Amino acid sequence: CLTCPIGSFVPPRLYFQMNGKAWVRCVLFTAGLFPVPVAIVFMWVNTIALAHGSTSALPFTTIFTIAALYSLIAFPLTVLGGIAAKNYSSHDFNAPTRTTKVAREIPTEVPWYRSRFFQMIISGFLPFSAIYIELHYIFASMWGHQIYTLFGILFFAFILLIIVTSFISVALLYFQLAREDHRWWWSTFINAGMTGLFIYAYSFFYYFHRSGMSGVLQSSFYFGYMSIVSFAFFLMLGSAGFHFSLLFVKHIYSRVKCD
Repeated sequence: CLTCPIGSFVPPRLYFQMNGKAWVRCVLFTAGLFPVPVAIVFMWVNTIALAHGSTSALPFTTIFTIAALYSLIAFPLTVLGGIAAKNYSSHDFNAPTRTTKVAREIPTEVPWYRSRFFQMIISGFLPFSAIYIELHYIFASMWGHQIYTLFGILFFAFILLIIVTSFISVALLYFQLAREDHRWWWSTFINAGMTGLFIYAYSFFYYFHRSGMSGVLQSSFYFGYMSIVSFAFFLMLGSAGFHFSLLFVKHIYSRVKCD
């Protein structure tokens, strides 16, 4: 809840810098981008738990408390961050160089190793390989009832993941700009967030070959909550890669001399 103003300040600020006008829609989208999928998965998992008579099903009072925390604290703070971005943030994009109004033609024939699909695979696999060993112990702690104590190494792996993802995003962005493809905004975000898809794919491997879980109830809990974790990694790493790439683009084009 305490980070809601920060999360709702950055997107509207960038939206205003892109000459956006419907800032209220941007704030509402920010407020529901992650909580809505979480609520949908939770209702599905909790309903299955109630149908099976499981003690892991949350009672109505707990659900009401969580909903009240979001409605009375998280959502107002999100709106407050959007209002602060509208009134106090700079709406100037500060483009480092002039741009033409006519979009440049993008080459259609590119080698396979420079294709969008191949870049998505590379940008997801390399950061995932950096945390694969640590991810195994985290899964064993979450779903295998083992005790995890190496929190210092976990923090180091998290920082390493952010750094590797950001640098790989910048490297792939450079190759994309080198082939005269200027549509880098969403491609950079998706490339950086592909590690979340690899984490979800690894969850299938862990479920069938390491966990020993079975049945509808356990499968629903496992794949439901792992989808939320993977989606959170997708948003987090995608945002980190995009902002790092934006700084890189501004830096390299600020060195370009235009007549």
